[in-house]
Amino acid sequence: MDNSGQPESVEPSKNALKKAAKDAAKAEKAAKRQEQERLEREKAEASDTAKDLYGSLPKGQHVLTSLGDISNKAEGEEVTIRARVHNARVQSAKLAFLDLRQRLEHIQAVIAEGGGTGISRQMVKWTGGLNRESIVLVTGLIKAPKEPIHSATIQNLEIHVEKVYMVSEGPIQLPLQLKDATPRPPSGDEEGTDSEGAPVASLATRLDNRVICLRTSIDQAIFQINGVVKELFREFVLKHRFQEIETPKIAGAATEGGAGVFEINYFNTPAFLTQSPQFYKQMAIAGDMERVFEIGPVFRAENSNTPRHLTEFTGLDFEMEIHNEWEEVIDFAEDLLIYIFNGIRERCKHTMAVIQREYPDAGNFKIPEGRAPRIRFADGIKMLREAGIEASENEDISTTNEKTLGALILKKHATDFYFLTHYPTPARPFYTHLDPTNPSLTHSYDAFMRGQEIVSGAQRVHDSAALKERMRGMQPPLDPESEGFKHYVNAFEMACAPHGGGGFGLNRITMLWLGLGNIRQATWFPRDPQRKAPGDSIIVIDWNCYPPVNNVFGGQSACIADLANDPKWLISGREHRSVKLAKIIPLLASTSGNFELARAQSSDLHYCSITWKTRGGFPQRQKPLRLPLRLLHLLKYDNTVDRLPAIMIVNIIKS
Repeated sequence: MDNSGQPESVEPSKNALKKAAKDAAKAEKAAKRQEQERLEREKAEASDTAKDLYGSLPKGQHVLTSLGDISNKAEGEEVTIRARVHNARVQSAKLAFLDLRQRLEHIQAVIAEGGGTGISRQMVKWTGGLNRESIVLVTGLIKAPKEPIHSATIQNLEIHVEKVYMVSEGPIQLPLQLKDATPRPPSGDEEGTDSEGAPVASLATRLDNRVICLRTSIDQAIFQINGVVKELFREFVLKHRFQEIETPKIAGAATEGGAGVFEINYFNTPAFLTQSPQFYKQMAIAGDMERVFEIGPVFRAENSNTPRHLTEFTGLDFEMEIHNEWEEVIDFAEDLLIYIFNGIRERCKHTMAVIQREYPDAGNFKIPEGRAPRIRFADGIKMLREAGIEASENEDISTTNEKTLGALILKKHATDFYFLTHYPTPARPFYTHLDPTNPSLTHSYDAFMRGQEIVSGAQRVHDSAALKERMRGMQPPLDPESEGFKHYVNAFEMACAPHGGGGFGLNRITMLWLGLGNIRQATWFPRDPQRKAPGDSIIVIDWNCYPPVNNVFGGQSACIADLANDPKWLISGREHRSVKLAKIIPLLASTSGNFELARAQSSDLHYCSITWKTRGGFPQRQKPLRLPLRLLHLLKYDNTVDRLPAIMIVNIIKS
């Protein structure tokens, strides 16, 4: 301190002065460069004669043309279309190309300097630099190209651009490329490659990026077929005087035996999601509706993680009075399915051609001349045993044996479509009518496609006394007077006509007709025991620590957070080496009062996808890094980086 008691001032060192002068010179140089760029930009904008022909969408009404109708336009005619930018590229300063997409249709658009509207180079550059998946409004003239454009579905026409405006801008980096989600997905959980080494996204990755996946031509086509199946079902039943009904999906008791039912909280009392509209269909028949059908959701709380099972799917159900013989129900189910199969072939040729590029067996489905084979259950078991396969006559056939039996029937009868009938009594619900000639069997049937069940149906018990007897004889016994059954049973106390019906799985029909490998591919937003959202949770973590980090997730024993409602969390972890998720989970649980938090061992999760962004001069990774979870503990960072990326986004993908 000096004599006045104040601290003595410290003169800056020569190095500090030199650094300050250098920084000031840099700042001055940067400011001059920014000013020069601003002036050049303003000059370019002032000289841009086409500035009103592109850019932000102006107000006004537009008459739009669909790409599906563009072949009806004459050459030289002006059209305006709204489409996605599937691809954009600049050929030169004077020329650029767009690949524009609407659902299954693609068309090439060409933009060149000059022309009748005075297109500028700035407009060419802007158009050629559009982000993929942006939605644009394009006005131009229809022209015939010199050669067919093989990269587009519309090969003999193209659009010569006059105006192009941005409707909705796509991101710089997509989470999933459409070309990676188009080929048949790998059979396992890992990402794959095609014959040329190009990446092929797994089904899990596609479902986690469902919106992007739905834009691919293959998914567009699959769900067009899915819609046509539903449309054909409705057409056929309406032609045959069926009444559409809407049944409740909430029940006050677990019905149909009580197994595989979702329990919910219904105003502080227990309730259940219905497994099917079965009871209500039959009650409608008792109400003299004669013939009824429903298209609606079906819920099954079965922990089946197979390629053909879901916990929620779309059911196509029918119920009808029987006039003479119970086989009338099978006849109707068969006629209905044949109508659907023939309808797809007649109405969906173009759509099927799109799917067959990736799934050659799509539609390659053998249907017999005349009636489909109807094989008694016992005879099907006999065929399996003759082939050396063990199977029980008193239990339903396993999935594996179903497929084997399908192959045997295909070889013997040359058909992918057949019925099994007269299932054993223990294998059917209590409301299934017994065979009066042999009470150990039932008047029941299943229909099969490619060796997999698509329809299950039967004649129903319509006599109240017989129904009560069947219920009390179940194991365990069912009480006809209980809350879940009494209204159903009472419907038959007042007399009911003989009747029967069946239930189809819409998604399974689509899957098997197209030869897809998994029912989730034929389901908009699949629900199964492992998936209750389009994508699993994203956790944002600020690690704020220094390398080396040898154990990011705390090894195989670490717990993984799975947040049901997909919130994003910013968590600051200040440990010097690593932050284990086991320590993050309590923090999440204490912060997320409105969200259900589930915990799973890392062995239950196969992959996680990592992206990161940075602050300051840290490196930036735009493409997700996808690694097997078991290898994450080996993850290290470039030694030239003096610390970890500031923000890491971890997307946990379930198996």
